[in-house]
Amino acid sequence: MNNIQIRVLCVCILSIIISCSDFPKDEQQNITKEVQWKYLIDEELSNWDTYLSFKHQKGYDGSAPKNEDGTLIDPIGMNKSEYKVFTTVKEGEDEIIKVSGEYYGCLISKEEYKDYHLQLKFKWGDKKWTPRESLLKDSGILYHSIGPVGAEHWRTWMLSQEFQIMQGHTGDYWNQATSAIDIRAYTPEYIMNPMANEHQDYLHIGEGGPYKNYCLRSNDYEKLHGEWNTLDLICYKDKSLHIVNGNVVMILKNSRYLNSQGEMVPLTAGKIQLQSEAAEIHFKDIRIRGLDSLSSNYKTYF
Repeated sequence: MNNIQIRVLCVCILSIIISCSDFPKDEQQNITKEVQWKYLIDEELSNWDTYLSFKHQKGYDGSAPKNEDGTLIDPIGMNKSEYKVFTTVKEGEDEIIKVSGEYYGCLISKEEYKDYHLQLKFKWGDKKWTPRESLLKDSGILYHSIGPVGAEHWRTWMLSQEFQIMQGHTGDYWNQATSAIDIRAYTPEYIMNPMANEHQDYLHIGEGGPYKNYCLRSNDYEKLHGEWNTLDLICYKDKSLHIVNGNVVMILKNSRYLNSQGEMVPLTAGKIQLQSEAAEIHFKDIRIRGLDSLSSNYKTYF
């Protein structure tokens, strides 16, 4: 390398250092932590277990499904790859998970996580199945998932908190089983649902609360059908943020659940479930990284 090449290289390195120093402190931290992302998609779905329960019918009431003779129907169970509900395909450089939605079920992370930033991209497929043929396409990210599968209404998913993925409703919250959380939201009136809003006080949503188990996101930021959407889930201690295409749509804190002794206890860690819920959906670029703290920007929401 001659003297001119050395000088050019030094100028390039100096430019990079100066450009990075121009970022706010939080952004500098994000740049530093970029290498800490763990990617959760590969061809074998090696980071996930799969679970399938049932093909639910219209009018299902949450009871244990039975045959015509009244005997209980067993769920399909864990890692039944022959059903082809969860498959992977390579599209260019992208490894994509295709969820057919034909059976109720989920991908379940093999690891448990706490204090993290989860990011993924999704887009809808075209198919819907009973009982959702005339309803909106539906899925979700279930976080802080603990205990057995089949703990909630549909006899499919673990006790958890839900970051809803639904047409026009991506970012909504549902509790699962006995979970509860407090959300900045408008107080509902009559038949209205609570709606998230960053300027409102916190409402108790879920187990033991006066507003049942559901809260609407603050606004609809989902892209058109067939386009990829980016979702970010920030979880730190008992707090979480639901972020849709860069927009914070829900602010949540005091994550908790009712345990078998009838006590409300913190719910701040667990597995991650991605739902199969009678609608075709595709996922890509699923990645996660640990958080040592909330950035100053995120702290302002709480």
